[in-house]
Amino acid sequence: MSDNELGTYLRTWREAVTPAEAGLPTGPRRRTPGLRRAELATLAGISVEYLTRLEQGRDRNPSAQVLGALADALNLSLGDRILLRRLTKEADGGDPLLCAAAPTLSRTARPTVRAVLDRLEPAPAVVVNWIGDVLAHTAGYDRLVGPIGLLDDERPNLLRYLFTDERARTAYRDWDKVADDLVARLRHGVPLRDPYLAQLADELTVTAGAEFADRFADLTTTPRRTGSQHLEHPEAGSLRLLHETLALPDEGQRLIVHLPADDATAAALDRLDGRRPGALRAVEDTG
Repeated sequence: MSDNELGTYLRTWREAVTPAEAGLPTGPRRRTPGLRRAELATLAGISVEYLTRLEQGRDRNPSAQVLGALADALNLSLGDRILLRRLTKEADGGDPLLCAAAPTLSRTARPTVRAVLDRLEPAPAVVVNWIGDVLAHTAGYDRLVGPIGLLDDERPNLLRYLFTDERARTAYRDWDKVADDLVARLRHGVPLRDPYLAQLADELTVTAGAEFADRFADLTTTPRRTGSQHLEHPEAGSLRLLHETLALPDEGQRLIVHLPADDATAAALDRLDGRRPGALRAVEDTG
C-alpha cells in the first residue's frame, strides 16, 4: 500500500463525490466528475493549500475539527469516518485502534427487520452483517440466488461464495466489479482490527490469494450504496439487476434490495415468482 494512505483516501473520496451530491452546480468544462480541491476546501472551511498538503502527504496530522469538516463535506458514513481517523493516527505514528470495541457480531436479524422483509416480497432482498453473512432473506431472494449456490452453506457469506465458489464466476458476468464492491464495503465499513474481519480476511487471503488480498489492500476503491449486477440465472436466463443498500447501523447490518433494471429482467423475475407478467416494473438506472 502507499505510504500516503490518508492523502489517497481524501483524494479518492473527493473525486468520487459529484458537485450535485455536495449541493454545488455542475458547471461546464469539468475534467473529472468529482469535486475540485477548491470546492472541497470551501465546503470544509479550510484553505486549498492546506488540503493540497494533506492529499500530497506533506501534512499528516490534521486536527479533529478539520477531519470532521472534511467528513461532513464528503458526507462520509460512520464507518468511513472511523477509517479516516485510523489513517490519520497511523500517519502520525499513533495507535490505530481509536474506536471503541466493535459490537458483538450479529448472527440474526431483529423481528422488525424480518417484518420489513415480509413486506418486500416477492422482491429479492437480503439482510447481511458487516462481514457479509446472510442473516435473513425473502423467498424472492432464495429464488434468485438459490439456483446459483449462494445459499448452499450452513452459514452463507457473500464474500466467501464470491471468492471460493466457482459457480460465482459463471453466475456473475461482471464478477470483477461485484468483487471490487464487496471487498470495498468490507474494507471500509469495519474497524480494521475487528477480530471477525481479520478472521474472514485471513481465510480469503489463503483460499482466494491475490484476487482478494490485492483488493483488500487497495484504499482507492470505495463502496457504493447503489449499483448494478449482470446475473446469468440457470432458470431465468440473463438478468440485469440494480441494488439499493439500506444501513442498519445499530446492529452493524445492511438490507440489500435487488430490482429489475430492464423490462426483460422484470418479466423473468415475474416468471420465477409465479406472478403475472407486468407485476414488477423495471427501475431506470440513473447512476
